[in-house]
Amino acid sequence: MVGEELAGCDIPEAGADEADALEPVPEPQPAILQARSVFLVGPMGVGKTTVGRLLAFDLGLEFIDSDAEIEARTGADIPWIFDVEGEAGFRKRETEVIDDLSQRKGVLIATGGGAVLADINRERLAARGVVVYLETSVDTQMKRTERDKKRPLLRSDLPTSEQRKVLEDMKRVRDPLYLAVAHLSVYVGDLNARSLVNTIKERLVQGGWLRVH
Repeated sequence: MVGEELAGCDIPEAGADEADALEPVPEPQPAILQARSVFLVGPMGVGKTTVGRLLAFDLGLEFIDSDAEIEARTGADIPWIFDVEGEAGFRKRETEVIDDLSQRKGVLIATGGGAVLADINRERLAARGVVVYLETSVDTQMKRTERDKKRPLLRSDLPTSEQRKVLEDMKRVRDPLYLAVAHLSVYVGDLNARSLVNTIKERLVQGGWLRVH
């Protein structure tokens, strides 16, 4: 791998001297991100967008979903881009968008599942911020993508067994790439989004990327 308090105060009894009056309660201090930005990587269905929005709010970062940004710039949804331009055309657009977005400061980017396939994407992400890999199992992916018809690499008309094979094949190819680019990894499992965000923040503090007053 690429290598939170309100201070309590005693309430004075009625009639206490003015000198014993309540001290003002200090405002909680925000966490300070030591890295320029945060980038989430991981497979489809892992929850990068949901987790990313919550984490970005907690860290005071601007949240951007790279797939949504590609759609906004193209004026078409991702399945359409795949149909018309093929995966190669989509990956070219993805690389351009990731290059642009990752140069910004104070952003949290949720990347597409296949963004790590390009060496240049991994190099840029690793050099421009802290990369967090959200890891999960194929079983969890199957549950979370079963009703999703907008994933061109996982056709909803395929039998369940074939969908599983597609996800397993992707996992074999992509897991080593996620691990190679990530500064830290967090296993999603059955954690809800808030618990997962709290875990990520703890890991960021432990790694020195996040300072909390």
